[in-house]
Amino acid sequence: MFKRFRRLRENSTLRDLVQEAKVAKNDLVYPLFAVSGKGKNFKREIASMPGVFQLSIDELVKEAKAARAIGVKAIMLFGIPETKDSAGSDALSDRGVIAESLKALKDAVPEMFIFTDLCFCEYTDHGHCGVINPATKSVDNDKTLELLAKQALIHAECGADAIAPSGMMDGAIAVLREALDDAGRENTPLMSYSTKFASAYYGPFRDAAESAPSFGDRRAYQMNPANAREALAESMEDEAQGADILMVKPALAYLDVVKTIRENTTLPLAVYNVSGEYSMLKAAAAAGMIDYDRALMETMTSFKRAGADIIITYHAKEVCELLNKGD
Repeated sequence: MFKRFRRLRENSTLRDLVQEAKVAKNDLVYPLFAVSGKGKNFKREIASMPGVFQLSIDELVKEAKAARAIGVKAIMLFGIPETKDSAGSDALSDRGVIAESLKALKDAVPEMFIFTDLCFCEYTDHGHCGVINPATKSVDNDKTLELLAKQALIHAECGADAIAPSGMMDGAIAVLREALDDAGRENTPLMSYSTKFASAYYGPFRDAAESAPSFGDRRAYQMNPANAREALAESMEDEAQGADILMVKPALAYLDVVKTIRENTTLPLAVYNVSGEYSMLKAAAAAGMIDYDRALMETMTSFKRAGADIIITYHAKEVCELLNKGD
């Protein structure tokens, strides 16, 4: 006698009924890139990320409205300022690109939930994630924490629904939680990039955000891709400091890490389906190598199967469209 697993596979309705991991529109967060200093109607496709654009604020609003109309309920906002300097001053201004984008979005699409990426790499002329110590030529962790707190308060005051610190600065969650609480923003959630690897999969994003480091790299503060135990420790530390949501970035090459963290926390867990993962799928589709729609949904399902609750992905609109067809 043997088990006939095919009994539950013969009928399509039964297959759907017993499906374990399911992707829903509520799982998705759509990253968008706002630029300043380009005037209106600016929409430039990123060469390494087909279908992804740098957007002036008016075009950002249009894209957010279009995404909301097909079922996207949350976005992740990145900013590209007109002028960059060593301190990332635009990020510390209530008239900076993120501040102005938040105001416009909340006025035009108030029902859209907005996460803001909290970092300095897009705003500094050196492309690193914080203040550079001139003696060591590396990011000064503690001075950067002070500026991150100021940046977070601007985001919250201008309409951010949740803040997502991404710079991998030690102690960031504790400092940000205290700053927000002291300012009466105790209900603003923190989604920590709690386990963020120094990955080759970020290449196209650096084209999109114009944030490639002008010297060195980010391995002094982002994680070694080889370290699974440290990955768990990083996320558990951010949970202890007060993070509301944890994240693993990138996603596809790190599903073992996602599963391990899922087994060790009850917090919501996000994955960031990063630019390189997106571009590889697009390139394979353009070359006629894969069934793009099936491969896309299989990829999304793998994130859910590993234990992710939230999927940050440039594919968000496409996934919604595919889900809408199945409704």
